[in-house]
Amino acid sequence: MTSVPLSEEAMMATIADLVALAPRATGTPGGERAADYVQSRLDAAGLRAEVLEVPSFRWQAHECALEAEGSAFDVAPILHSALPAHDWVGERDHRVRARVVDIGADRIGRRDVRGAIVLFDLTFDMTLAHSLPLTRYLHDPARRLLRRDVLMSRNPYVTSLARTMTDATTAGAVGVIGVLRDYPDSKNYHNEYYRRTLFSLPGVWMTRAEGARLRHVLAERGADGTASLTLQVARTEVVSRSVIGVLPGRSRDAVVVQSHHDSVGPGAVEDASGTAEVIALAEYCGGEAARGRLREKTLLFVTFDTHFTGYQAHQAFARRHVLARRSPWRIVLNATIEHIGLRAVEGRDGGFAATGEVEPRGIFVNVNLPFAMRLARGIRRHGLHATTLLDATALEFFAGGIPTDASFTLVAGVPTVSLISGPLYLYDDADTIERIDRSQLVPVARFFLDVIDDVDRRAGALLGFLPRSLRLLLPRGRW
Repeated sequence: MTSVPLSEEAMMATIADLVALAPRATGTPGGERAADYVQSRLDAAGLRAEVLEVPSFRWQAHECALEAEGSAFDVAPILHSALPAHDWVGERDHRVRARVVDIGADRIGRRDVRGAIVLFDLTFDMTLAHSLPLTRYLHDPARRLLRRDVLMSRNPYVTSLARTMTDATTAGAVGVIGVLRDYPDSKNYHNEYYRRTLFSLPGVWMTRAEGARLRHVLAERGADGTASLTLQVARTEVVSRSVIGVLPGRSRDAVVVQSHHDSVGPGAVEDASGTAEVIALAEYCGGEAARGRLREKTLLFVTFDTHFTGYQAHQAFARRHVLARRSPWRIVLNATIEHIGLRAVEGRDGGFAATGEVEPRGIFVNVNLPFAMRLARGIRRHGLHATTLLDATALEFFAGGIPTDASFTLVAGVPTVSLISGPLYLYDDADTIERIDRSQLVPVARFFLDVIDDVDRRAGALLGFLPRSLRLLLPRGRW
């Protein structure tokens, strides 16, 4: 390992180490090793590292299959499906044979799906253009972000899955088949656990090509087309392990620098890249402290678990260290770093084709105007290409918050600077180390180091769009 923490080589070495531990799923050996790895790195950097242990769940599919009219189809499980309750643990063996009702990309509406399996096209519902109304500042010197093909590209996070599951359950369906319509030729779409929506029906994913084959087989039988769906699942309660590295300052005021270390697949961009940034910044600031620098504000370097299993650790952290009056720290800023990746599109022959371009990204902020202006200058100074500063001021008053790991501290009332992007391969096994945008690792680290230094010179109570005295009067923690 190189002795220069804010270098491309050092961060790539960290990413390689984390990818080698994958899958780093909550409650698995890989997840535990990833937490141990981060803790050892923070300890070596001179920080006081501790582990936040919070209950969560591990969901597994032991058998997954689909057959229709004598033909077998290649499928993968819809993760976290077939759950009778949010806190359920145990095993269930679903073997459903029923007629298939094909709704395509539509809503179920008035269709009769009682006792049926719903066949639907998963749609990615949010384009890059949807974020434009929140834009405060845009840095795009190469004029790549505003191209029509880029603006209309869709991220894999905001989809039709939750509403289709809800509608199908309410209408009396017995299972769902999701065709990955907006996805390249892969069935490995590792969806998150959507904590507000219970996926009580068994469900499977299939590629667009397999979906077309299934529809052809069913069309030959007309309204009498049936399918057999098998999904055997087990869910156990596990202990998640998030790592907090503390670098004490002169005051209780604290800045959180965070990402998440868990993953379902290789998880290079999501989020070995963010974790590598957090570790690099911790090592840099730890080195400064070893040479005698004592900052005014305490720094908390955190890598979370439970990103894919319900965000229980994120909620616990917000309750204990933001909302609780007896917290040892008064958190004045959250700086979250996620997804330093290259843009990809669907290839001509399927798969995820690299473009060589920066994946467009946003930085959600709810800070005061002078701070936002300094952030805009920092984006330009450090060359964070295809990056938009997004106004999250209003979003902190909604339970949904923002689509990043900073959401829970944001809705708890913490001023936030949260970098995020949504490359097409984010939930796929194609998220390998080759997807890392190596050229942006150092600029992103330098940008966030400037943020840390800037905040250390400011009054913590005045960093937000609203001063702390007013923020404390508003309702919080409504997630």
